[in-house]
Amino acid sequence: MIIITGGAGFIGSAMLWELNRQGEENVFVVDDLGLTTPPKWRNLSGLRYRDFIHKDDLPDLLDRNALKDVTAIIHMGANSSTTETDADHLLTNNYEYSKKIGKHCMKHGVRLIYASSAATYGDGANGYSDSTESIDALRPLNMYGYSKQLFDRWALQNGLFNTAAGLKFFNVYGPNEYHKGDMSSVVFKAFNQIKATGTVKLFKSHREGYQDGGQERDFIFVRDCTRIMAWLLENPSAAGLFNAGTGIPRTFRDLAEATFHALNKRPDISYIPMPETLRDKYQYHTSAETLKLRNAGYSTPFTSLEDGVEIYVQQFLMKQNPYCDTLSTPNSKGQ
Repeated sequence: MIIITGGAGFIGSAMLWELNRQGEENVFVVDDLGLTTPPKWRNLSGLRYRDFIHKDDLPDLLDRNALKDVTAIIHMGANSSTTETDADHLLTNNYEYSKKIGKHCMKHGVRLIYASSAATYGDGANGYSDSTESIDALRPLNMYGYSKQLFDRWALQNGLFNTAAGLKFFNVYGPNEYHKGDMSSVVFKAFNQIKATGTVKLFKSHREGYQDGGQERDFIFVRDCTRIMAWLLENPSAAGLFNAGTGIPRTFRDLAEATFHALNKRPDISYIPMPETLRDKYQYHTSAETLKLRNAGYSTPFTSLEDGVEIYVQQFLMKQNPYCDTLSTPNSKGQ
C-alpha cells in the first residue's frame, strides 16, 4: 500500500497516474480538496485509488498506526505558494506536518519520498548542489523555500536520509496543474494568453546581464518527475537529497516560443515590468546539478523543453479532457 499526500495536487496526481499506468491501484490519496472552483477534484476523476483521506486526519491515523500495510509514503502535500505571507501557516503545514510523517516512517520502516524545492537555493549565489553538506549555506528568498529548507535540515539532523529520498523540484510543468492559479507554470499561462490574445507577455529584466525574457530556469516536465519517483520506489537503497531538474537552463523566451510552435503559430512576445514586490525575491537563473541522481543509478534521459511543451499542449491542453486519465495514453513521444 502506498500513501500519496497532496495526491489531488499537481505532482501528486501525476504520480498517481504514473502508478496506475504500472498497474498499481492500492493507493491512499491524502489531500484537502477545498472548494469546487477551481476544480482540484478533477485531477482525481480519471484515476484509480483505494480511498481518500483528508489531510487533517492523517496524523492521527499515523499516530495510532492504523494504516499497518503501508510500504511507502510519497509526501507531495504542502502549501507551494512562493508568495504566501503567513509564516506560521507554512511552518505548521509544510514543516511540522512533514516532521510527523518523517517520524512515522523512521519508526515503522516505511519508505519516504518527499518534495523539497529548488526555492531552497535562493538566488543561486551558493550554487545548486544537492549535497547535504551545503544545506546550511543556502538562503531562500521566500518563506515557502525556508519551510522546505527547515525540513531538509531536520531530515539530515535526525538520520532520515539513511532511508528516505527528498527531491528538490525545479520548475515543473505539465498536466493537472490547472488549479494552481498564479503558481501554475508559464507554459500553462502562455497557452491561455495565446488562445485569448495571440500574444504572450513576459517580465522585463531588471538585472544587468539578462535580456528581457532572458531569465533562465531549469524547466522539467512532470512526467520526468514521476519517473524519478517511480524509480526511487523500486530502488530503496537510493536515499538522500536529490535535485529533480534537467541540468539544462532555458530562458522564458525559449519556453514561450516552444508554446507558439506547439500551437503552430508565429511567436508574438511583449515584455512588461516585473512587479516591485517580486524584484528582490526573483531568481534570474536556476540549474540543477544532476550528477548525484545519475550516480545513484537513475539513467533515464530527461524530456527536452520543446518535446515536453509539445506533449503538454497537443496531448493535454488542446484536448477536451486535459487531465491525466487512465483511459487516455499519450503517443510514443509522450511515453
